Amino acid sequence: MNFGTRLIHNGNETDKHTGALSVPIYQVSTFNQGDIDSPGEFDYSRSGNPTRKALEETIAKLEGGDRGFAFASGMAATSSALSIFSAGDHIIVCEDVYGGTYRITSGFFSRFNVEISFVDASDLSKISANIKSNTRAIFLETPSNPLLKITDLKGAIKIAKENNLLVLIDNTFMSPYLLRPIEYGSDIVIHSATKFIGGHSDVIGGLVVVKGEALAKRVYAVQNGFGSILGPQDSWLLLRGLKTLKIRMDYQQKNAQLLAEWLEKHDRVSGVYYPGLKSHPGREIHFSYADGAGAVLSFKTVDVETAKRFMKKVRLAAVAVSLGGVETIASYPVRMSHASVPKAERERLGITDELIRVSVGLEDLDDLIEDFDRALKE
Repeated sequence: MNFGTRLIHNGNETDKHTGALSVPIYQVSTFNQGDIDSPGEFDYSRSGNPTRKALEETIAKLEGGDRGFAFASGMAATSSALSIFSAGDHIIVCEDVYGGTYRITSGFFSRFNVEISFVDASDLSKISANIKSNTRAIFLETPSNPLLKITDLKGAIKIAKENNLLVLIDNTFMSPYLLRPIEYGSDIVIHSATKFIGGHSDVIGGLVVVKGEALAKRVYAVQNGFGSILGPQDSWLLLRGLKTLKIRMDYQQKNAQLLAEWLEKHDRVSGVYYPGLKSHPGREIHFSYADGAGAVLSFKTVDVETAKRFMKKVRLAAVAVSLGGVETIASYPVRMSHASVPKAERERLGITDELIRVSVGLEDLDDLIEDFDRALKE
């Protein structure tokens, strides 16, 4: 089946007991154990819940992995995946990673003697140069957040496999519709399901997909031990959101492409970052493994005053953190997603006060362009 069909027909579309065209919300904490010598599959919802299981099986099938795990947030998913490593291990992380991931790796795991090296992963030679005897994994985002830098995913995975390293990919921007990293050899895929998978700005959740049963057991031990699990109602909301993922992203990335092309020509804009543009330096590499450019773009205005004026004047874009909803969302990375990154480091990476990130929604494009033009000029 093609991907759009698999979103609807994946083995978790109906209730096996009643035939209902939706998996029920098993809003329950514990399960009756009728025979203690032969207990049932479920005993306590931290360890497993039927609604959560349906979501976990669905995302595993869509990503092409062996096991899926649902967590209370995207950061819970990232932190739990990283918790399979031990003191003394070294992890290479792409330098312009999401601010929350930067915060947890630099400020939390480092306290437990997990060594982190931030590198420009768009340059494969820098990945290779940072591999040490205690390196255990490479953590990547592609496209990166918020500058949409592209990593040669195939090349990075080849380097990892040659050095017996695990590869973790944050696939939030692309979703399994546009990119399935496990097909190229990634070991762990992470999603902030709050974003495109949920798709309606009404649920917080995180997902992890793992290739290989041995690795899956390690992730499950963290999930069950720490207990940062996704509740059944939120699991149901993500199952519902997944059903419209393709149709939403098709329209959103069409809008994003046209908006990016329009912004490139605007006299108050100095640069646009979007892999769908012919001017994007990573475009060819991106489309060698991805099925689309996605619905997130960033742009820089000609000065800080224009950027701040835009954020105050724009009407059809919510000024907010997050992305991937049906509404267009404009965020200001230096104050929002990357506020936890030190100012000097942000500026070195190019995350400056002129930068605006936009998650393009389902509005009529002509209305968005008219609104953006007014906000840039007023």
